[in-house]
Amino acid sequence: MRGQIMRLRFLGKGGSGDGDCPTLYATDLDTYLVQGWETNTVGTVEIPHLLTGFAAEPDTFIGADLDDTGRGTFRLTGRPVTEPDVLAQLTLADDETAIEVPKKRRTYYGGVD
Repeated sequence: MRGQIMRLRFLGKGGSGDGDCPTLYATDLDTYLVQGWETNTVGTVEIPHLLTGFAAEPDTFIGADLDDTGRGTFRLTGRPVTEPDVLAQLTLADDETAIEVPKKRRTYYGGVD
């Protein structure tokens, strides 16, 4: 554990018919926490495409490879979230888990004058 409680800021959710949808959070550690559907691979979740649109922190994006499943979802891999104090801040459906992924800054190369 990092010695501090990770603070989460809700950014958006969607993708299932109940209230326990895949969700995206910004953390106070300059990362994103992604709540998504469990897969057969530890640290990998599946999320609906629409969830990436909530990564609206200025000039940032989800810094994990997004593998398009062809079903309107992405799979992505990150650090499994296991800290009880962080999990207590989430409402996880039975088929969901959470991972932490980097928050990358956009880099602009050149520009139009």
